[in-house]
Amino acid sequence: MNKQRISYIPLQQMTPEMIAEMERCAREGTPRPESSAVRAHVPACFWFFANAWQEVFRTGVLEHAIKEVCRLYVSRAVVCEFCGNQRSIKGQSEGVHEAQVDDLMNFEKSAKYDERQKAALAYAEAIVWRSETDDAFWERLYRHFSEAELVELGCAIGLTYGQQSWLRLLNIDHHQVMAGTTASMAPGFETAEALARTKAAPEYWARREKTKAS
Repeated sequence: MNKQRISYIPLQQMTPEMIAEMERCAREGTPRPESSAVRAHVPACFWFFANAWQEVFRTGVLEHAIKEVCRLYVSRAVVCEFCGNQRSIKGQSEGVHEAQVDDLMNFEKSAKYDERQKAALAYAEAIVWRSETDDAFWERLYRHFSEAELVELGCAIGLTYGQQSWLRLLNIDHHQVMAGTTASMAPGFETAEALARTKAAPEYWARREKTKAS
């Protein structure tokens, strides 16, 4: 296993308010407790992410399911295993299903996404890969989204892109902080033992994406 690069702050060193948020992470996930325990080195960073994630990702003007598929697209694009092995419980309740996840990097040709979802994913793709855009690109977005929705989605994509690009460097993993819950874990990652088996399998998604990039 790769060496972890930044340590977790123990719960006993956190304020009661931070502990309550950590308990929410363990209970509801997205984010799971490990990434929050890293941010807890700097309480301002802990609350910056917790508050922004609540107001921009979990709630807001745009339906959560759209933001969740874009979050998962970023996970696949930057190969953030920690984030990519999580699923939003709220997103699942709004119709995001596992079959869609495997088609994320081929979303334009996929029958598993509707035109609104594909437009959102094209927005995520342009942000992640710094693609040039033209009038047709923006006309496509405006067919499906208001300006307020595009602002929120852009901020959500930017936030998760920056955080996932950072977290992938840290070699943190699930079931290491406040272990014992399955909240928001993807299928095959519900326990530490299941996680190890899934990551060792030859078809593990991150192995495929890293191979494509090499």
